[in-house]
Amino acid sequence: MRVTRDIDAAEECAQDAFARALTDWASNGIPTKPGAWLTTVARRLAIDQQRRQATHTRLVPLLVADVDDQAEGADNDVSSGDERLRLIFTCCHPALDLESQIALTLRFVCGLTTLEVARAFLIKESAMAARLTRAKKKIAISRIPYHVPAPEELPYRIEAVLDVVHLVFTTGHTAPSGSSLVRDDLTSRALQLARMLRELLTDDPGIAGLLALIVLSDARRNTRTSDNGTLVLLEDQDRTKWDYESIREGISLVRESLSHRPPTRFALMAAIAAVHAESPSFSETDWKEIVSIYDLLLLTWPSPVVALNRAVAVGFAEGHLAGLSALDDLSGDPFLAHYTYYESARADFLYRLGEHEQAIASYKLAMQMSENEVEREFLRGRLDYIGFEGSPNVESVRPS
Repeated sequence: MRVTRDIDAAEECAQDAFARALTDWASNGIPTKPGAWLTTVARRLAIDQQRRQATHTRLVPLLVADVDDQAEGADNDVSSGDERLRLIFTCCHPALDLESQIALTLRFVCGLTTLEVARAFLIKESAMAARLTRAKKKIAISRIPYHVPAPEELPYRIEAVLDVVHLVFTTGHTAPSGSSLVRDDLTSRALQLARMLRELLTDDPGIAGLLALIVLSDARRNTRTSDNGTLVLLEDQDRTKWDYESIREGISLVRESLSHRPPTRFALMAAIAAVHAESPSFSETDWKEIVSIYDLLLLTWPSPVVALNRAVAVGFAEGHLAGLSALDDLSGDPFLAHYTYYESARADFLYRLGEHEQAIASYKLAMQMSENEVEREFLRGRLDYIGFEGSPNVESVRPS
């Protein structure tokens, strides 16, 4: 991207570099630094491409200067966090609308497919593809520069950047598809980027809140699946295996972020994660406190997913019937019509209330909507269990 100034051209050159690697590495072996090899080949392809295009001849001196500045040697690896942060800020430019900024960055910086990005926005893949195309054209036409903005520019872009890092983490925390519940590459990348942002803007309460949320959520990573890869819900996790050093760091960040008024949405979300982290057991969780924080969060960030999670919290704070009623109040929201966790939450409350047939119907719908094999296997197990008239011990919203 630094060389081409064009996302499509940059992606093309990167793909060509991978194609060359398949041939070259098969005969010559994998190089010591594969990422650096790919970066160097892709950059050379980009320069050759630019030189062949007469309309871009005037850019050649600038391109050559960029390569010289970057030390074209093997140590220059495209996977560095700094390069990712540069490209995130390039995509999160005020010339683009906020949703396009976020979608573009998730797709081209963070490696999500167009379908995965569409799911993050709860829209169709075709609509997301059109949005991405328009955003790329806007970057090319506006000649948006590839760099981390000056300090005075950062406040105008930080909202979108924080949204991006948060969505990268949530997509990795529970992968929308595939055979694994967690994508460690995405959760680790989000944590790295959040820490880099913290170094850039040490006093920003939004960054402190986001970092707290990621650290607290990631502290439970090793207990979210069993040794054989099956899903383990929050209620059944071994809390002695949580990372309490990370929890202490996260709680300190929560306190810092909540000291600013009004609290940001990430500070409130982190506060909810902190309540879970500090609870000695699931049964001792202060669900009324969680509901009250969700009430504040809905005022700050009215989101259908927040409303869904609040409804589930109401079910644990005030009883299953109250939770089901709160969920039914959301039944007309089009964003939740095809959302796995809405149906699985209804199924759980229906079962606990003895409405087995309706619970089975909702579990089946949830299983049809999910494309994550770990989740599907869990839902299949719930259906089998109900078939034997058992009593599942479940919390059926997205696992924490």
